[in-house]
Amino acid sequence: MSVLEVRDLRVTYAGGFAAVRGVDLELTAGQKLGVAGESGCGKSTLALTLLRLLPAGAQVSGQVLLDGEDVLTMRWGRLRAVRWAGASLVFQGAMHSLNPVHRVADQIAEPIVLHGRATPGAARRRAGELLEQVGLPAARGRAYPHELSGGQRQRVMIAMALACEPGLIIADEPTTALDVMVQAQILRLIEGLVADEELSLIMISHDLAVLADTCDRLAIMYAGRIVEKGPAHKVFTSPHHPYAQALASAFPRIGDPTARFAPHGLPGDPPDPSALPPGCAFHPRCGVALDTCASEDQTLRAAGVGRAAACVHVGEGR
Repeated sequence: MSVLEVRDLRVTYAGGFAAVRGVDLELTAGQKLGVAGESGCGKSTLALTLLRLLPAGAQVSGQVLLDGEDVLTMRWGRLRAVRWAGASLVFQGAMHSLNPVHRVADQIAEPIVLHGRATPGAARRRAGELLEQVGLPAARGRAYPHELSGGQRQRVMIAMALACEPGLIIADEPTTALDVMVQAQILRLIEGLVADEELSLIMISHDLAVLADTCDRLAIMYAGRIVEKGPAHKVFTSPHHPYAQALASAFPRIGDPTARFAPHGLPGDPPDPSALPPGCAFHPRCGVALDTCASEDQTLRAAGVGRAAACVHVGEGR
């Protein structure tokens, strides 16, 4: 059963910035989907659109079906009920997302009360249970955000996301600001909670290796579009699209002389969303582009079982 279906989603900001251009996604119950790409590829805009959190000036079209209901056409009352209880979002900057003048337990308890799940007293007790579930003593609920470390604040954000028992968690770069040791702890925590609570997960990151280790499937975004998708391990180890290949090769492998003495990278930056190049948006940075790539756009085509890539070099049935 599909928990989430995204159909031909398009988001344009004021000034003609096309941040998301025709994205299609499907997430089944219990599935973990990773969305990867450089900064500016549309990942965070996609995450915000799933719960209709974009600024008022954004133009949105397409469908975002959460348990069969279109988030984009919901009335405000229904949308408020769906946020936190149907799907919740873990932001990348916990210090900017938490209220600095309220204790963290009160912030965890707030959505529980607002959604009518418990009385204020019971909600505070539930907040303590959630803190312990994410590896913090319940007593830390009396702390203010500035009294916690970065990893502890991120755990609080995860506890808040779990507060109303949603079926879908959307994690937008949840470990970007953390050191590698704490990052590994948070990733294992999320992975364990998703398995224990039988949740669906969308994990958004620029780190392809993290997503390949955490998720079942991967979707690679470039210039607002998905250019490759498929099983996580296969997309990471044998990508078809040149952009996905560049992302995968950008991560050095310990003990691999090739990675040490000949590190790979990708020159340039993603294109300006308000002035996209004609044809395939990646062709100005692509080392294997053909003349036709500059004039003919590429759409996703079959690239093996359960895989697809938007590249002229990928043949049908490959």
